[in-house]
Amino acid sequence: MSKPIEIRWHGRGGQGAKTAALMFAEAVSAGGKFVQGFPEYGAERMGAPILAFNRISERPITIHSNVTDPEIVVVLDETLVGKAAVTDGLPPGGAIIVNTKKSPAEMKKRLGSTDVRVFTVDANQIALEALGMPIPNTPMMGALVRVSGLVPMEEFMELAEKLLYEKFRGKTNVVPGNLEAIRRAYQEVKGE
Repeated sequence: MSKPIEIRWHGRGGQGAKTAALMFAEAVSAGGKFVQGFPEYGAERMGAPILAFNRISERPITIHSNVTDPEIVVVLDETLVGKAAVTDGLPPGGAIIVNTKKSPAEMKKRLGSTDVRVFTVDANQIALEALGMPIPNTPMMGALVRVSGLVPMEEFMELAEKLLYEKFRGKTNVVPGNLEAIRRAYQEVKGE
């Protein structure tokens, strides 16, 4: 990869977009790549639209700005489609992954973008079944691993397990459910 691969996350406060971007960056970094993972800070509050970003490269990354031309967009909340500029800067052939019950063909029509690859996964349902609450960030990481191909799934799962046990030191009982959510989304993501 000659230039960094850029990813933009769209979510709402409380859905874990920032956490997912940071954890994805840590996992990819542990695999030997140079990474950035960071949120855009604004008026963060529960339910407010938020952005987070990743850059991944084989070489040190010297860019220090928000991602405006992502190769991949991850949308944690389907209600942002049509309200936020989720496809802005996405090049022809770029990929968008949306947390929705809709099919990729339905989402492509709704996005009004015919030249991008559209992937869908019902991350809320997966999280509800695996964790008991509809927090879509870990399932969306599983979908991203599958769509991006940036890190082999088993390697990602090993790294994610380590990172989740570190993050949830006092509540390690939530780690198996998060790992199940990642694996299920990896398997269930659909693409056009």
